[in-house]
Amino acid sequence: MAWFRKERKERPPPREKLEIPQDAWDKCSSCGTVDLTDKFERSHMVCHNCGHHGKIPAGTYIELITDPGTFTELFGDLTSVDPLGFDGYPDKLARAYNKVGKQDAILTGVGDIHGVTTCIGAMEFAFMGGSMGSVVGEKIARLARKALEDRAPLVLVSTSGGARMQEGVLSLMQLAKTSAMIAALKEEGIPFISVLTNPTTGGVSASYAMQGDVNIGEPKAVIGFAGARVIKQTIGQDLPDGFQRSEFLLEHGMLDMVVSRLEMKDTLGRLLRMMLGKEALELTG
Repeated sequence: MAWFRKERKERPPPREKLEIPQDAWDKCSSCGTVDLTDKFERSHMVCHNCGHHGKIPAGTYIELITDPGTFTELFGDLTSVDPLGFDGYPDKLARAYNKVGKQDAILTGVGDIHGVTTCIGAMEFAFMGGSMGSVVGEKIARLARKALEDRAPLVLVSTSGGARMQEGVLSLMQLAKTSAMIAALKEEGIPFISVLTNPTTGGVSASYAMQGDVNIGEPKAVIGFAGARVIKQTIGQDLPDGFQRSEFLLEHGMLDMVVSRLEMKDTLGRLLRMMLGKEALELTG
């Protein structure tokens, strides 16, 4: 009888427990949208919900704006030293080189942007906050000199917290050196386009980053010299909404354009061909 014995029932096979890697998901730092890391990376860290532009490595940015297989790195053998014997600086440099590579806080070279051979530099925020030390200034100066010699346009993509305090006045002198080379390009009529991403502040914004023939900001990027809190404390007044954001600077004449990262290559291609008097092409990214 069925009620005097326990009938055996077939059990479903045990399910395999899947471990989801911790880095499989990413979160937008602006709106909090959570999505697959792969999806964020495929959109070049532009949030599909709010359009926030996250940070991407310098090499990735150069891949984004150059024609495939055309970029060649230059001046990659320059590395930072500790000229002032600043306490702890050698250790910080070692950690940064181990994390990012020997490119220091900027990757420089030559590549094509929609068929236009261009001298290109992109700053690396992951290397000590993209701080401008002697190596960064020297690489920009050498890249500008090559642009001058080859009569090729110059494009610099900036993201930086400013001058590198561990190198003191040597870091500050890079403002003058880079500005002098940009002035030489202007005298020869060689185009220089500056792309400012989030954040571009301090000595970088106070020198070459704001000296482009065309200054382009990414959407909602923080661009300025001193921080908003310092300015507010200094002048004793509340600051306007959106102060130091790309859109605010565009409205007040400090930027010429605000362009999404996803449209940057086409925008640069059109500008370069126009500035060089070349025939316009039908650009598709």
